[in-house]
Amino acid sequence: MRYYILAGEASGDLHGAALIRALTTADSQADFRAWGGDRMEAAGATLVKHYRDLAFMGFVEVVKHLGTILRNIRLAKEDILAYRPDVLILIDYPGFNMRIAKWAKTQGIRVVYYISPQIWAWKEGRVKALRRDVDQMLVILPFEKDFYKKHLMDVAYVGHPLIGAVAAQQQEPVDASLRFEKPVIALLPGSRAQEIRQKLPLMLSVVRHFPEYQFVVAAAPAQPLSLYESLVEGLPVRIISGKTYALLQVAEAALVTSGTATLETALFGVPQIVCYRGNPISYQLARRLIRVKYISLVNLILDAPVVPELIQADLNEANLVGELKKITDPNSTKRTQMLAQYQKLWDLLGSTDASAAAAQLIVGALKPSVGGA
Repeated sequence: MRYYILAGEASGDLHGAALIRALTTADSQADFRAWGGDRMEAAGATLVKHYRDLAFMGFVEVVKHLGTILRNIRLAKEDILAYRPDVLILIDYPGFNMRIAKWAKTQGIRVVYYISPQIWAWKEGRVKALRRDVDQMLVILPFEKDFYKKHLMDVAYVGHPLIGAVAAQQQEPVDASLRFEKPVIALLPGSRAQEIRQKLPLMLSVVRHFPEYQFVVAAAPAQPLSLYESLVEGLPVRIISGKTYALLQVAEAALVTSGTATLETALFGVPQIVCYRGNPISYQLARRLIRVKYISLVNLILDAPVVPELIQADLNEANLVGELKKITDPNSTKRTQMLAQYQKLWDLLGSTDASAAAAQLIVGALKPSVGGA
């Protein structure tokens, strides 16, 4: 079978790579073409476009890059038609992928959406488009099945793909290159150049207040090291690339950009502060549209303010220092309670191999006998 996969962010690349490996196991004749990143390419996909050329954050940024986005949509359509896939698999990235889904439906192409767009957070009305354009929806958050059921859409909950990835890393020995004389505070500023430039300087503002710790920046492999080096210049900070999970294995605490990394950090049992700051206009627009109480996956899944969220103006040096002192103090109630709540995540997300479950459902819907053909 021929699988065309579209992922537009680092997290999508991670989950897409795991799905490709699972599909290869389920379908010995599988062939892959994809938009994603280095992980998906390493897993066996022919890469058409890298996510670093696709990821634009916020309303203002999307408008500024509208020409590029529209050209990418045209390229995707042309490339999909030329490849003639048996199935088109979309991974999150709704602004782009939902447009492709609508078009693909008119072309008679089977559409699978793996990892639902977060329409339960905002633009809930888009569920109508998903119901119309998507043949198979596979969700990874436990509350999403009930959300879609309310909107008369039958979806399959496959578990969360991070569970397997984190569990596997926890079985690995500690990376020798990450052994430091001081306890480690990890800085995870995101994967897009735009967000790194916005948030990393704010994260670095706390370094002088915690001389007893070694600060380590987790660099995104898709970004040049020069981007990080220019921001940490003159500070006693280390930069590592492509070893985020290994870093979380040794970290005592972390400052984390909102997104998938907040859940990864929690699953590794690392106390964290969630950081978000965007374009002021984009933020004000989002604030009026978003319906959820929290921005971090940890708080959303647990439905409680387990990890502190410093958003927009609240993301400043004084607040970061204050919150970081709370979660680095081994005797603090805040740290103890956070770690206790983290354990609930494993129970809520389950132990299913999400990638394998998703692959079986995708292949089974295409041709039940393909695995044994």
